[in-house]
Amino acid sequence: MIGDVVGRPGRQILKELLPCVRREYGVDLVIANGENAAGGRGLTLATADELLSWGVDVITSGNHIWDQKGIVPLLDSALPILRPLNYPPGVPGRGYLKKDNILIVNLIGRVFMGNFDCPFRAADQLLNSLTDVAPIVVVDFHAEATSEKAALGWYLDGRASAVLGTHTHVGTVDTRILPKGTAYVTDVGMTAAWDSVIGDAVQNVLTRFMTQMPVHLDVATGRMVFNSVLVEIDESSGKATGIARIDKQLD
Repeated sequence: MIGDVVGRPGRQILKELLPCVRREYGVDLVIANGENAAGGRGLTLATADELLSWGVDVITSGNHIWDQKGIVPLLDSALPILRPLNYPPGVPGRGYLKKDNILIVNLIGRVFMGNFDCPFRAADQLLNSLTDVAPIVVVDFHAEATSEKAALGWYLDGRASAVLGTHTHVGTVDTRILPKGTAYVTDVGMTAAWDSVIGDAVQNVLTRFMTQMPVHLDVATGRMVFNSVLVEIDESSGKATGIARIDKQLD
């Protein structure tokens, strides 16, 4: 699972490192959160095609999936792009897909995020409604609050193979396997410019904080960081057997 890909720098380091990472670790499936891949805000068909051509199998997202209007009608196509499952009924796109024997689910949090449907109940409803639930279930939980992410990890312990947090762009050091076999991390991190404020140019962000004016945020450039986690899962039981951070930098 690759942390939020931010703009051209994020796409560049993913292009350069992902094929090597796949080979080095023998990765079977790559999920990347791509909601910031196009200029730091949203996803386009062109940027989605880039991620998929470089080795990403499934693109997850979050609250910024709607920022590039051209992608919205494509969310109902066969492209392996997810928007959070717990948006209200009638919203374009899908919140889960099954690839081989793996169910990938995208959820969004509510604390400091917005008035979405309950992610806990949405997960319950999905898992209870599927007659052929895959043995391996991987959840990208796109949320702000650490407590909400941890709570969902415990709530789905034993029912999901992995609950992996995204959105804050700051990788956390709490990779662990919960008692019933669910791999968990509060936030995978980001794939973006390292000398930045969560991927954005430092001065723009400082100006916004200091003046409280609506300053445009540019994607930062320079040396890049690749944040990800590698999860090992037993195919028969669906239980995680390992989770470890894979963090790399590129000048």
